[in-house]
Amino acid sequence: MGATIGKGTQIWHFTHISAGAIIGENCHIGQNVFVANKVVIGNGVKIQNNVSVYDAVTLEEEVFCGPSMVFTNVYNPRAFINRKQQYQPTLVKRGATLGANCTIVCGVTIGEYAFVAAGTLINTNLPAFALFAGVPGKQIGWMSKYGEQMNLPLTGNGTYTCPYTEERYELKGDFVILITVSNK
Repeated sequence: MGATIGKGTQIWHFTHISAGAIIGENCHIGQNVFVANKVVIGNGVKIQNNVSVYDAVTLEEEVFCGPSMVFTNVYNPRAFINRKQQYQPTLVKRGATLGANCTIVCGVTIGEYAFVAAGTLINTNLPAFALFAGVPGKQIGWMSKYGEQMNLPLTGNGTYTCPYTEERYELKGDFVILITVSNK
């Protein structure tokens, strides 16, 4: 049995999709991409060139993986020790963006619509709508579903209205929630 690949998905040249992979509909998978057996990719995902999606990684719907970004699946690898039983699951939730050349260390969850800047190292869970940058990654702000930085403090209380979609967000302590959804 081969990989499951949804309707409308485009796969570019020099890409290897392993037999056990599950890929949703209307995905765009760039050139020189590797997708392992125990990977689940949701609908509408975009994986740019030179990305390897290793076992135990799940990408929910509409995730963006920038060029040459990196996933890991073993926390402490050694070439001479087989640690396939120690793969740690990584979950990237709906609509998240993983910038070019960022590294996602295994065992973390990236929240919905979170945004990881190019070159960032992620080794901790990210809340929904969080903006992380640096090595190691630190939260530097919040991003709207539309992909615009929100004018909100890192913690406290506040509201933000996206000028493009008119969606409203509310900061409650150290997390943001979407309180109205746009019809646009």
